Amino acid sequence: MAHLVEIAFGGNRKEFFLWDYPDPPALKAAVIVDADRGEDLGYVHSLGPQAQLRNGGCPHGCGTSAPTRKALRLANQKDKASAKELRRLNDDARHKATERVRANGLVMKLSDAEWQWDRKKLTFYFTAEKRVDFRNLVRDLAALFRARIELKQIGVRDEAKRLDGVGRCGRQFCSASWLPELRPVNLGVAKDQRLSLNPAQISGACGRLMCCLRYEHEFYVQSRKRFPKEGRIVTTARGEEKVMSIDIFRERLTLRAAEGETRVVSLADFKLEMSSLATKPGDDAPAATAVADEPDGTENGYEISPELMYTAEHEMLMVREVVVVDPVAPVEEPPLRDGGDPPSSEIDASATTRSGDRDESGSRRRRGRRGGRRGRGSEPGER
Repeated sequence: MAHLVEIAFGGNRKEFFLWDYPDPPALKAAVIVDADRGEDLGYVHSLGPQAQLRNGGCPHGCGTSAPTRKALRLANQKDKASAKELRRLNDDARHKATERVRANGLVMKLSDAEWQWDRKKLTFYFTAEKRVDFRNLVRDLAALFRARIELKQIGVRDEAKRLDGVGRCGRQFCSASWLPELRPVNLGVAKDQRLSLNPAQISGACGRLMCCLRYEHEFYVQSRKRFPKEGRIVTTARGEEKVMSIDIFRERLTLRAAEGETRVVSLADFKLEMSSLATKPGDDAPAATAVADEPDGTENGYEISPELMYTAEHEMLMVREVVVVDPVAPVEEPPLRDGGDPPSSEIDASATTRSGDRDESGSRRRRGRRGGRRGRGSEPGER
């Protein structure tokens, strides 16, 4: 039965292979694997149930399907010596390729170079803000190194993962040590945790927001759901008070009354006080009843923000007035002619004009484009 093994290569690159021998290799053992058009040397990173678990969850895994490539054999001392020699050749190749990039005038940064173990393939990793046309560069590099050239554009976070380093916490980069996937981190994650929005304090070595900002974000989101929102007006035993701040670690909140007096109350006491008000009989109605009786700021039982009261985003009838319009007197239809033809379309204007459209003198008033009466303050004789 073939064993599933995870092999680690240079630059924190990992792939899964099948080991067809009865006994699985040891952890961190050097093995020769089947690579793209050749062979490559790597080290065993995981095997057994752990490899099965990582195969289904890691981005470089195969999911539920088995990998197609195989690990060929264990590496001997000669193979390991050749791999150490390649480390020096990788730096030389990167320096030579950087010179060719400058000669072609390309706006790109070569981050790393990696020779395949059999020296049939050379891969360059670079970063660039825009797309780069490197076709001429590939031809120059192929003629220079006499090997198959591959250029891969990566992001700055992938560059930090590949080059590795020590973060501001004093430990190895999470992306290079254990983090299986680089999930996006936005500024809203820092706002939810009330962190400083200074980019120099919340950014990592790659220049992006630190990956560790996501680790505790879910805890902050779930903890804040138990508190009222900051800036909200609540009705307590002391009257209406505004929530100034909350402390999710000490489980307390700061309230300020209308007179400016502030107090700090625990979350348990606040909930107990609100529950006692909700069950208190008498005219001192609870906060929910007081809010429901207010005509302003609510519509059909839902709170509406004051900024949205005068927009067209909500269908509201804030003024409930019934407008009665006098119906127009029915017009008698003239009798049909002898030939049975329908009457002509000429209709007396006085029959279709409403009484409200005439002034005291009997003359018809003119209306503007929006229905406003022209010459509202002038007399009929002054027109």
